[in-house]
Amino acid sequence: MPAMLPSWVTSRRRRIALLTVVVLLAACGGIALVRSSSAAPEVASPVPLSPSASARPAAASSGPKTAPPTPTATASETPVATPVPSPTAGAPAAVGTPAPAPPQPSTATQPKAPGAAAPAPAAPLPPATHTAKKGVATWEFSGATAALQDVGVGWYYNWSTSNTSMPAPPGVEYVPMIWGAANVTPGALAAPGSTLLGFNEPDMGGQADMTVDRALELWPQLQATGKRLGSPAVAWGADRAGGWLDQFMTGAKTRGLRVDFITLHWYGSDFGPDAVNQLQRYVAAVHARYGLPIWVTEYSLIDFSGSGRVASDDQMVAFIAASTAMFESTPYVERYAWFGLPALEPGTGLYRDGSTPTPAGVAYRAAGKG
Repeated sequence: MPAMLPSWVTSRRRRIALLTVVVLLAACGGIALVRSSSAAPEVASPVPLSPSASARPAAASSGPKTAPPTPTATASETPVATPVPSPTAGAPAAVGTPAPAPPQPSTATQPKAPGAAAPAPAAPLPPATHTAKKGVATWEFSGATAALQDVGVGWYYNWSTSNTSMPAPPGVEYVPMIWGAANVTPGALAAPGSTLLGFNEPDMGGQADMTVDRALELWPQLQATGKRLGSPAVAWGADRAGGWLDQFMTGAKTRGLRVDFITLHWYGSDFGPDAVNQLQRYVAAVHARYGLPIWVTEYSLIDFSGSGRVASDDQMVAFIAASTAMFESTPYVERYAWFGLPALEPGTGLYRDGSTPTPAGVAYRAAGKG
């Protein structure tokens, strides 16, 4: 058994032991504090993006654009279209709209190489082919008389008995027309010239719009002029038995009235190579039915179905060349007239002014060789 230690020794040992415990506790606490402070910071929960923000595309690429997906709107949201940025402009384009192509440099502003020659001016058109058969239907426009001279026609008409606003150039014949019943007047019937055209599309509402009986009642006044008379020009079906023209010609024969030649209108909606064959068959069928010379006073390639189809310049040029050659080589076709001379609107017109033909006008200038 150990000897008993003095009290001051034992009390000193207690103090040392107590101090040691305190130091150890302090050391452990410091380690805990250090570990706590060195841990990674807590990450906040992510906030969900709004529908339009999540649908916005990344940076634009040079490839084709597609419309971004349509966001689903909640009851409190209104969906907003997300613009597609354009790679060539700062302003956004409409959704789904392809980015506009960069502007092409104008060749007019490019510097010319030293010694480079200026572009050659357009070659002048060759002289027009002039034939007695070739004609044109026209209405008033600036330069009409000059265009009539330039296109090389032998005759023209304007659905009237007066050409004061578009006088005939030298060597071109003006042929008057009695358009409808209201035009059968002494003044109109006294129009100069040796030929008179009959009523314009009497089988059509909005045109002369006449019954066969009414036309036959008025015809003796046209016959009394002593002029060579062209039949009424029906809009369609001149080759049909029992059609408007067939009834008129039958009635004229029964009444002993004179008709010297048949006038026709024809418009083709087949713009292909067969169009001229369709025209030729129609003209031949009418001639076979009545046995009289033919004047085609309106013809062209026009689709009246409302489809909006328009013949191309190449189709017009090819058709003009083929149809005029056919007319010139057909003995019973006395005259033909393209519809029409002015090209004030897109369509079949031949001249923009007195000296500027369209591609169709250039073709018609050259026409007339059978």
